[in-house]
Amino acid sequence: MKYYYALYMDEYAKENQADIIRKIENDKWQMNIYLVALTKGEKNHMEVFHSVLLIQKALSKDDLFVVGIANGYFEALELVEKITQEVYDETGGVDIRNYILQKQRKHEEERV
Repeated sequence: MKYYYALYMDEYAKENQADIIRKIENDKWQMNIYLVALTKGEKNHMEVFHSVLLIQKALSKDDLFVVGIANGYFEALELVEKITQEVYDETGGVDIRNYILQKQRKHEEERV
């Protein structure tokens, strides 16, 4: 699993980021934590799902690229709206996948 360098988070997730990620990585159940991730296919851009799906192995962690974490489903939807608006404001379009992946690549190249 990989996390976006500039994770989108609601206030609760910001305050508890390290604990939330540690629990995700260690397959610990979290009552109300939802993840926003880029989809594997190119048809859709993002998906929202409850973090418990990772414990049940319904989703494979291997190729998962998490771009947002929220405490609640509606908060996760607000993150999707925020991400979409940011991409639109910056690019005039809504190619969310490429926007995020380009920013991630640039960040990783600058760190080398």
